[in-house]
Amino acid sequence: MLTQTLTRPFTALDRFGSWGADLPLRLFLAWEFFESGLEKFNGANWFADLQGNFPFPFNLLPAGLNWQLSMWAELICPLLLVLGLGTRLASLVLMVVTVVAIAAVHWPAEWSSLAELARGYSISDQGYGNYKLPLIYLVALLPLLLKGAGRLSVDHWLKQR
Repeated sequence: MLTQTLTRPFTALDRFGSWGADLPLRLFLAWEFFESGLEKFNGANWFADLQGNFPFPFNLLPAGLNWQLSMWAELICPLLLVLGLGTRLASLVLMVVTVVAIAAVHWPAEWSSLAELARGYSISDQGYGNYKLPLIYLVALLPLLLKGAGRLSVDHWLKQR
């Protein structure tokens, strides 16, 4: 009886959650990545300055190609997230973009201890890196990669057909 009394108020939330729990996550990530893609679309290529920091195999590609790959991934994949179309693939692509960004831009140039590395877990760079925000994006993309877009998505609609 006590269990039923405690769980009853959450029944509606459970029903809504089965349909749209992932939607705020998809919209948040889509906004963040699309904004970054637009910045690249309207800006100048600065990848040549840090091409040497890119991990393999991106360090073998020309900076201009990396710029185009990153920009288009950050413009197209967010649209796919909003629609819930190819959500797992879009999430994977954005995770790769994020890992490359962490390695090339956000990871500290030098660190000699875990305590020093932990100082880079911040939003602003104080000389120790600033990988907190991209790490949050990686963690937020993980459920979409593992579970997909959920029921309120084109993916779900296509699967039903």
